[in-house]
Amino acid sequence: MKPVISFVEIENRVISATYRRMMVRAKVVLVEKASGRQLPDPVTTIASPVPVGAVRIRLPDTVKPGTYFLKALNGHGEDAAQSADFEIA
Repeated sequence: MKPVISFVEIENRVISATYRRMMVRAKVVLVEKASGRQLPDPVTTIASPVPVGAVRIRLPDTVKPGTYFLKALNGHGEDAAQSADFEIA
């Protein structure tokens, strides 16, 4: 079964998301939809060996308003899952 990452909400520049079937050491990155560019920061690593959980990602001030999505990369750096698009104001 494929891994899943789901955007939950953004509040005070903190993104909340849930994941399922994610491997330990998977990375969650933020991608700007318009350019397809993966932002170098923030990058969150799944540390829990449990394949179900949640992450909270604090956005640095360098993240500009726009449409984004979360992308999960497996331990080999390959695409594993992608969230729905969401807006950062």
